[in-house]
Amino acid sequence: MSTATEPVDVHDPPRITEQSWWQRDSADSAKRNLALVGVLVGLLIIGAVTAPDIFLDGHNLWSNELTVLTQASSIGVLTVGMTFVMISGGIDLSVGALLALASVWCTTVATQSYGAASMIFTALIVGAVAGLVNGTLIAFGRLVPFIATLAMMLSARGLAQSISGSHTQINRDAFINGFALNKILGVPWVVVIFLVVVALAWVLLNRTTFGRRTIAIGGNAEAARLAGINVRWQTVSLYVLSGICCGIAALIVVSQAQSGSNTHGDLYELNAIAAAIIGGTALTGGRGTIIGSLLGVLIFTQITNLFIINNLQLDLQRIINGGIIVVAVLIQQFRVWSLRRRPASS
Repeated sequence: MSTATEPVDVHDPPRITEQSWWQRDSADSAKRNLALVGVLVGLLIIGAVTAPDIFLDGHNLWSNELTVLTQASSIGVLTVGMTFVMISGGIDLSVGALLALASVWCTTVATQSYGAASMIFTALIVGAVAGLVNGTLIAFGRLVPFIATLAMMLSARGLAQSISGSHTQINRDAFINGFALNKILGVPWVVVIFLVVVALAWVLLNRTTFGRRTIAIGGNAEAARLAGINVRWQTVSLYVLSGICCGIAALIVVSQAQSGSNTHGDLYELNAIAAAIIGGTALTGGRGTIIGSLLGVLIFTQITNLFIINNLQLDLQRIINGGIIVVAVLIQQFRVWSLRRRPASS
């Protein structure tokens, strides 16, 4: 006695489970940014517990967070340039030294004698030219970015020391000093400058071919070259952009300190790299967001603020920051590992 069997169509397409937006890879940056916002909220809660007179009072909280944004402005601008470079698969160790060099060069007596416009132009052109040198050595000289920018870091710091004679140069230009002293709608100009740079960088990365080329180079430089992208000139442009950010950050620091010095920007390159990593920028290139880097800067600055408010040793803060960086890199590696193990859909 035979039993009837239902025919099976071997050509039936496999069933694909519909994924929600939250489960898709495209939502990774949004999930990461939300997690960073959660970290910021957690830091504010810690502040409310340890210093309620500041964090539970509306006026004091607003004043304190303006201070955080003011402190974050110079490193934040550097981090914007660093984010572009890291997305392309590079690194720039010279940003702190270039900030010092630009601050010294734009505050010499000769430069100040021509007024604020001359100082602004000098800071920007010093950063741009140094970035051009970095990019040329990397793109056309085939130097590893680590080596090229390390050499620039040492040279720029030495040149800044030579120009200033290891002395602090007082800035007497009221317009430049006004960046830190004057406010618009209650917000210091340095914070406004920082936020404008972030907004322009977001547009450049997400809404222009320049940003798409940057991501393509970081993902696979050879594939980008075969697709018609001029990888060398794009690389040069990215380091020039980073140099310009150094010039802008130098003007912010000069306005805050009301002086130029060869000691400005010490270890800023490490802070910028750390903030970009915390924000999700991959060390291997091809991935990163401006908003993530912004949140990374704010997290580090908020931690510093909490340590100062609670009179804690800054040495402990550096240990904590180092631990945060390690955790962030481990999370990145785990994400890459999980993507490689994920079976390809039929």
